[in-house]
Amino acid sequence: MCRWLAYSGSPVLIEDLLYKPKHSLIVQSLSSELGAEPTNGDGFGVGWYGRPETPGLFRSAEPAWNDRNLRDLATHIESPLVFSHIRASIGSPVQQTNCHPFRHGRWLWMHNGYLDGFASMKRDLMMAVDADLFPSIEGSTDSELFFFLALTFGLTEDPPAAVARAVGLIEETARRHGVGFPVQMTVATTDGETIWGFRYSSEGRSRSLFHSTDVSTLRHQYPDNPVLHGLSDETRLVVSEPLGDLRGAWREVPESTCVIVHGGSEELRAFQPELGA
Repeated sequence: MCRWLAYSGSPVLIEDLLYKPKHSLIVQSLSSELGAEPTNGDGFGVGWYGRPETPGLFRSAEPAWNDRNLRDLATHIESPLVFSHIRASIGSPVQQTNCHPFRHGRWLWMHNGYLDGFASMKRDLMMAVDADLFPSIEGSTDSELFFFLALTFGLTEDPPAAVARAVGLIEETARRHGVGFPVQMTVATTDGETIWGFRYSSEGRSRSLFHSTDVSTLRHQYPDNPVLHGLSDETRLVVSEPLGDLRGAWREVPESTCVIVHGGSEELRAFQPELGA
């Protein structure tokens, strides 16, 4: 599938997130340990928040490990909230408009997984997107359409409820088309202040997802680790797989769970689709 990370905390150079960790996202683009496949070379994207109202976005169809522009930008851009995604396509074209994160206004969205039976139910799902939002769809992926369904169902007001309604609609539509387990997802979305991460699949066997633990506790456990002293107490990450092997630094997000990161804290909530949306 794909791999992604979401960071929230004190401003950090994108280079420190993407290149410096032992098992960084760049390393994962070549050699993922927990993904459905080890190589994620079908494009990448980085989204970040700065002075403008809307987030910055850099996407490319090049492999992340081989993009010199990404390396250069990463050494110059600093942000308190960063999304990054490396892509492994399962059929849709390798092109810039199909690379994550996707952006609409202040919102970013990225997805690891797929909608099984997407080709057969694509028209029905497209017709469910709000008419005012529909012209903003640029690519051809199930992931972007999923984003616009969530926007249609109120993502900007109540993200967990909107995603639950979107998943409910997808599963109902899939049943009409004879698809048994349509949704495989770990999703991250943000408005630039809060991060919402979701782990869910129709069959109850979701792709991996982890969140970081409290940095101050880790700093106490590992007083000689210089990396930990460079992070603020508010630092939190949600990732497809751990960026390093420091014991106690990562906790797995349970099945059917939404993790909410805001202001240096995280909250876990049960997540289930809302049927009849």
